[in-house]
Amino acid sequence: MTKRAFPPGFLWGVATSAFQIEGAPDADGRGESIWDRFAATPGRIADGSDARVACDHYRRWREDLALLRELGVNAYRFSVAWPRVLPRGRGAVNGRGLDFYDRLVDALLEAGIAPLATLYHWDLPQPLQDEGGWGSRATAEAFVAYAEAVGMRLGDRVRRWATHNEPWCIATLGHEQGEHAPGLRDPALALRAAHHVLLSHGWAVAALRRHAPAAEVGIVLNLVPAYPASPSEADRDAARAFDGFFNRWYLDPVFHGVYPADAVADRVARGHLRGPELPFVHDGDLAAIAAPTDFLGVNYYTRAILRSDAIPEAENAPRTLRAPPPEGLTDMGWEVFPAGLHDLLLRLQRDYAPASLLVAENGAAYEDPPGAAGPILEDPRRVAYLRAHLAAAHRAIAEGVPLAGYFHWSLLDNFEWGHGYTKRFGLYRVDFATQARVPRASARFYRDVIAANAIALEP
Repeated sequence: MTKRAFPPGFLWGVATSAFQIEGAPDADGRGESIWDRFAATPGRIADGSDARVACDHYRRWREDLALLRELGVNAYRFSVAWPRVLPRGRGAVNGRGLDFYDRLVDALLEAGIAPLATLYHWDLPQPLQDEGGWGSRATAEAFVAYAEAVGMRLGDRVRRWATHNEPWCIATLGHEQGEHAPGLRDPALALRAAHHVLLSHGWAVAALRRHAPAAEVGIVLNLVPAYPASPSEADRDAARAFDGFFNRWYLDPVFHGVYPADAVADRVARGHLRGPELPFVHDGDLAAIAAPTDFLGVNYYTRAILRSDAIPEAENAPRTLRAPPPEGLTDMGWEVFPAGLHDLLLRLQRDYAPASLLVAENGAAYEDPPGAAGPILEDPRRVAYLRAHLAAAHRAIAEGVPLAGYFHWSLLDNFEWGHGYTKRFGLYRVDFATQARVPRASARFYRDVIAANAIALEP
């Protein structure tokens, strides 16, 4: 094996989200979220489950802190539950809810683990949804008050903040495709929601810096590199269109203060906008969204291969990129393509030049092999996935990308949104009946990488 060392001070962490692991929806004054309502609606969750218990992290967080110590991570990315802090979304702050994160942050720091707090990982308070949710500009204003409340309590100790996690999922899956809470199917509303999420990000950057002037503040985007299925003009245009709405619709406002004109034109052509003017954009909005940030968090899981139906038969362009075989897919049906992470990181550095980059999520859902037992569960596919993606990240660093950290998704098996408990991403398996945590071989592999600050590769 050949070792490839990562830079000194590289952040090694794992990532979780409040709704997926905490449980305890009625504890200490927490309010209802849109995901509580969504999961309670028949037919919304694949296995009919909900997150009322999830990983019971709200009560077992000390046990999970011990797992972080066992891994040897020097950073931990978690999210704060908005309904725990402001049960109605605005108004009186619930001190008992903030107390939980106070204790967690203090314990992390005592263990030598740097907290990275994400303010919003999809759990909008239901009362705000009843007033229009992210389709309403007032929700962006409420988000700033929420950021103020959390920053005021934790800003003296938390040195890294992410405003939002994956705005594309919030807008498109939640408001256009109906697969996530609040379960709506309105493309025009989805565009408005995306803008208000981005606007709240820009406003919250300033709010956080008021209370944590020395902290690094950024946003986390899920990005999917787009590859045309052939060299044909039609396939290249399909890749451009996908990239425009999935990636550049969020990157361009945050870094350049504009929405991509070609993606706007595509939305006009699809009838989602009446014209190139965006009616939900007010004077000063784009400047606010483009507030300078300290890092960009990247969630990378797979790539997209785009095929157009518009290729004339006479062109006869060979489709050089084909669907991967089943063994090349994770249990989510996503292609394992480590080179996409390398390509994405280089593209971000070239086109947007963020001050710093973090891989804020990267991981794979795999069921354990039949008969897996013992003190450590073998999961060779996840180990191979980790090794290959870390090698891709290292290659990007060697080519000049300012990648400062890697956060594996996830520490634990959890409530995987619309899939319920049917998909397992954890370095630790969770028996949801007993809440027992059992390490997988991937946890040991990751522990060794962290200890060495290096990845071992085949020569």
